[in-house]
Amino acid sequence: MWTGYFSGVMLLRAPGVYRPQADTWLLIGALRGAAIPEGARVLDVGTGTGALSVAAVRAGAAEVTAVDVSAAAVLSARLNARLRRLPVRVHRGSAPDVVAGRRFDVILANPPYVPGRWPPRGAARAWDAGLDGRELLDPLCDAAFDLLYPGGVLLVVHSELCGVDSTLWRLRANGLKAAVVARRIEPFGPVLWSKVDYLEGHGLIEPGQRHEELVVIRGDRPDPNR
Repeated sequence: MWTGYFSGVMLLRAPGVYRPQADTWLLIGALRGAAIPEGARVLDVGTGTGALSVAAVRAGAAEVTAVDVSAAAVLSARLNARLRRLPVRVHRGSAPDVVAGRRFDVILANPPYVPGRWPPRGAARAWDAGLDGRELLDPLCDAAFDLLYPGGVLLVVHSELCGVDSTLWRLRANGLKAAVVARRIEPFGPVLWSKVDYLEGHGLIEPGQRHEELVVIRGDRPDPNR
């Protein structure tokens, strides 16, 4: 088990679990800007270390349901929540299956979105998401409306490489209002450097491009009573 600090918070992280980094920070900034209601029920999709769950409780959430397919991530998130006695329940599995029939005020999602192998193996499950990077994004966009209470909010972070317009279109097609609420340019990290030939060969980046834009997209389920 590794130990690291994230935004001043010590987090335990089992080997192979995604390390909180630029996309996590961007999403937490959007969460703070969203001013979620006190006592909100939050779903954290792809929780990893549980960093977003911790941030959600700090922002006023009364309870958080965190989900990840990785056993090591589930262990890490559970330990980080229990050490702080936070109202976070962590489950292993696919979010639509684990929380079927439930609704939330807020969904936070930092899903795998890097174009690459499918199905991924080992640690790459934290980032590889099929040829176009949308193997998990599309099902999330399709499920979000039913997972949210009226007036609920989805905040999802991903790279421009997997199609910002595709996410906006899909959320709107499923009944949500959708807009980009945060952007950040980041140089390629080790994962994208290892995929440069693939990304250039498939026209996902321009020749010589070595940066990506991260975006947070907000989807709102309309409340007919407002």
